Amino acid sequence: MLTFPNIDPVAIQLGPLAIHWYGLMYLFAFGSALWLGNRRAEAAGFTKEQVSDLIFLGAIGVVLGGRIGYIFFYQFEAFVAQPSILLRVWEGGMSFHGGLLGLIAGVIWFARKHQFEFHQVLDFVTPIGPIGLGAGRLGNFIGGELWGRPTDLPWGMVFPHVDALARHPSQLYQMVLEGVLLFALVWIYSAKPRAAFRVSGLFLVGYGLQRFVVEFARQPDAHLNYVAFDWMTQGQLLSLPMIALGVYLLVRKTSIKG
Repeated sequence: MLTFPNIDPVAIQLGPLAIHWYGLMYLFAFGSALWLGNRRAEAAGFTKEQVSDLIFLGAIGVVLGGRIGYIFFYQFEAFVAQPSILLRVWEGGMSFHGGLLGLIAGVIWFARKHQFEFHQVLDFVTPIGPIGLGAGRLGNFIGGELWGRPTDLPWGMVFPHVDALARHPSQLYQMVLEGVLLFALVWIYSAKPRAAFRVSGLFLVGYGLQRFVVEFARQPDAHLNYVAFDWMTQGQLLSLPMIALGVYLLVRKTSIKG
């Protein structure tokens, strides 16, 4: 049995300015996306200036979409009662699925601005995202949030700020699956020319499946618990459309150019 290391969530304290680990994870996520994007730029027909613009627009979409998605997917009743919670970003709360929708909005904006095909931009940006997802899950772990369900497995971890039970370190499961394995899978797959939306489809299926599985080890949100069949969580419910759309994009008949 392991014990949560109780890492100080503040990474750097500069007088009144506190820089949290979670914020640094976001910086790493966007920084790694910029670096990987520049590596792929020339072969994909993008300039480095366009890559920078894409990452900027994508970052705005992820942050805004992640916050709005969290409120609508996980706190909707509270939002209806008190709409101001949407602006209380200091209280935390981000949703991957909302961030994904925000990213897609940013991609649409970029594609129209620079006159690219939507699928060209989406398939370009998809492989550079999983590293950032893994960093975000590491931030969840350092912050001691989104812990797992109780377990008797030898690597079960006690989160003292939660209770004395050994729990799945589900944040680390997701860090490995989202940030390492999914990155390797999509990056290698995208190394060769693929039909339109194939790369994006693989990402949707890969993320959706791993999220669906890991949710069985992750503690459901206390205020939602199970949302269907007395076992399905909100994360699983939101991942089902991802898997279905991803499968469709992988099997549909289309040419390399779309």
